[in-house]
Amino acid sequence: MKAPPPSAELSDADAALIAAFDEALWLEDGLAAGSRAAYRSDLRAAALWLAGRAQTLGAADAEALRRYLAARGEAGGFGARSQARAQSALRRFFAWQARSGRRGDDPAATLRSPRLPRALPATLSHKQVEALLSAPDIDTPLGLRDRAWLELMYATGLRVSESVTLAVQAYAARQGVVQVLGKGGKERLVPVGDEAHHWLDRYLRHARPSLAGTKSDEALFLTQRGAGMTRQNAWQRLRRYAAMAGVRGKVSPHTLRHAFATHLLDHGADLRAVQMLLGHSNLNTTQIYTHVARARLKALHAEHHPRG
Repeated sequence: MKAPPPSAELSDADAALIAAFDEALWLEDGLAAGSRAAYRSDLRAAALWLAGRAQTLGAADAEALRRYLAARGEAGGFGARSQARAQSALRRFFAWQARSGRRGDDPAATLRSPRLPRALPATLSHKQVEALLSAPDIDTPLGLRDRAWLELMYATGLRVSESVTLAVQAYAARQGVVQVLGKGGKERLVPVGDEAHHWLDRYLRHARPSLAGTKSDEALFLTQRGAGMTRQNAWQRLRRYAAMAGVRGKVSPHTLRHAFATHLLDHGADLRAVQMLLGHSNLNTTQIYTHVARARLKALHAEHHPRG
């Protein structure tokens, strides 16, 4: 997509509209900061492109939006998912304008979303998970912390952001559950399981006190400095352990979440139960895991069935 001419700037009116929309996403929908930042970025890009053509985003019509999206696609460098996100931002923005009485029409209502390929999430085999969980050196406080964290991630399918923001009080050892604050501020209770409970108990008794020192941070998983783990820290540690365990390919905290869901379904768990455990608001989001399970069944059938 060609950049707007140097003279093109975001108009005060568009800047105010985008700011008001961002506030509405937070107040009305409880949208996470990262998602709101993505919407702001997409809307700003559209507004700048329109400004280069003496138009404003707030007053754009359907034809102007189609021309913008077409120019974005022709420029290259944007995949189908990026295009879909840009369209989603425009649709949500103009729907909000119409709903709040700022406009009498919705020019983005007729925009067609690009067809997205259904990608199967990367996952791990049972053997790979076992190797990964066994990688930390449990004779050190950080190693014991990491073992407990990995066990909890695999046992519950938490998002990495959910795991690093857990408070000590969120883990109810006697009940065997953890209270999770998910997307949109929605809370859910997730069973922990005996193995994860064992490692969490060891970590809380033998490692966390030494990591906390004299500090009183409420985070469940602490760093060497006694502060809560960060997302970046979690990613780095996991990649290190994946390399130690000989697990090839891209491994992320989300890979453990996929393994949690896939292994549950492989062992006969109900899809709606998995949806609740993952904290998905829509069953369609969880539905993709059935494709993973189905692909594995086909592979097993091909390998072991006499007529496979």
